[in-house]
Amino acid sequence: MQKLIILFIVAISFAACNNEQKKEAAATTAITTLASPAADSCAEPYLFTDAKGIVHLSWVEKKGKTSTLFFSTLQNDAWSKPVAINTGNNWFVNWADYPVVSSDANGNMLAHFLEKSDTAKFTYDVKLLASNDTGNTWSTPTILHDDGKKAEHGFVSIVPYNDQFLVSWLDGRKTAMEGEHSGHEGHHGEMTLRAALLDKKGIKTKEWELDGRICDCCQTTIAVTANGPVVVYRDRSDEEIRDMSIVRLVNGEWTTAKSIYADEWKIAGCPVNGPRADALGNNLAIAWFSMKENKGEVKVVFSTDGGATFNQPVKVDEGKAIGRVDLVMLDEHSAMISWMEGATIKAMKIHADGTKEQPVVIAESSDARSSGFPQMTKAGNKLIFAWTDSKAKTIKMAALQWK
Repeated sequence: MQKLIILFIVAISFAACNNEQKKEAAATTAITTLASPAADSCAEPYLFTDAKGIVHLSWVEKKGKTSTLFFSTLQNDAWSKPVAINTGNNWFVNWADYPVVSSDANGNMLAHFLEKSDTAKFTYDVKLLASNDTGNTWSTPTILHDDGKKAEHGFVSIVPYNDQFLVSWLDGRKTAMEGEHSGHEGHHGEMTLRAALLDKKGIKTKEWELDGRICDCCQTTIAVTANGPVVVYRDRSDEEIRDMSIVRLVNGEWTTAKSIYADEWKIAGCPVNGPRADALGNNLAIAWFSMKENKGEVKVVFSTDGGATFNQPVKVDEGKAIGRVDLVMLDEHSAMISWMEGATIKAMKIHADGTKEQPVVIAESSDARSSGFPQMTKAGNKLIFAWTDSKAKTIKMAALQWK
């Protein structure tokens, strides 16, 4: 009889524990549709959460030859009325090289778009705009770079840093062919990685070349650790190995580029598939895509010393990855990664010790370029997702409860 009682108690305890695990799993996979502030003929979404937890969404509306950059903020689960940041008829609008908006949570914002500088396909400038009244009004656009070359400039990242903004971008000044049109079709020289500090008015206070030879058209990403900011990007060796590298701003000086992990992906052209990084204190996580021997892989790696050293990366995809990653730190020991598995947008919580939780299907999309790069950001205990519906030509959104 005593044994039966013990077994009964164990069974009840197991069932209770199992129910708790099911409740916890359900809590981390509760996906809800979120209304989008974007109208039709819209694409290229970007999400940014500031230090006060305010979520900002930007996107491009294209009607005929006219493009307009909008943004809206999420407050009490509702989007504010969209604000038009700028509009033009000569923009370079691209599925992978999308505008971004950043806020220091004190009313100061910085945004950018790309404007054609010549008739060649890939000759365009980075135009910057600043706002000091929470985005109600914006400054006249200015050119970020001062090289004056008719070349490619883009793939911009912007984050608040101290009382300024740190910006990184791909700079094609060395690729320009003097006296001729330039662009992807005929690079003469290397694409470079540059960074700059800008004040609250959008005026440049300092600029650096971070790497003199990098991959030509992958996104950059910035994370600010306790030791200082880091920029992560796809590098390019003389042998055309295009793996991920990191540079760190330490005591006012940028470190020499260092490989994060030797994927040894050799490819003659740019895969247009950049990394994403996020940090809490000196805990840093980076996600990226690689395709050595034609096998697509999405990996995540963690660092506990601000990117000076890394753990072994963890593969998170399920065998059909096409990349287009995003990543946010949930706490000091875990992160959420999103990526595209074929036409499906997926997300997964991963821990710094390499433990992976079950992947979650966020939405069915399209693997076409026109579907762009799905975006993800953290808003309290929710994760907000945005992506382009290439068929409906609009932006769709969802929210995921993560704890």
